[in-house]
Amino acid sequence: MGFLKRTNKKFDYQPRYYKGEGNPFKIEHKLDQFRTTAGKNKNLKGKFHDAIGDLKNSDKKTNRTLIIIISILVLIFLYIIDFDLSIFINK
Repeated sequence: MGFLKRTNKKFDYQPRYYKGEGNPFKIEHKLDQFRTTAGKNKNLKGKFHDAIGDLKNSDKKTNRTLIIIISILVLIFLYIIDFDLSIFINK
């Protein structure tokens, strides 16, 4: 009896008041259905390939919004550290 592996028992449990589809215990992020790099168990090369493809086929409006947000944050940072912009002006 020492050589036999003990197998775990599998139960087909259904919650009493659950009326939805699929598994109620599955943990998934709300936005995973819109991401190409999440969900599938791929290797590292596949993930990089999907991320680069996502970057190439991205929305122009999203890129512009991202650039505006980053520039505003940089200007706020420069204001906080009291950066002097007069060094760029030639007199």
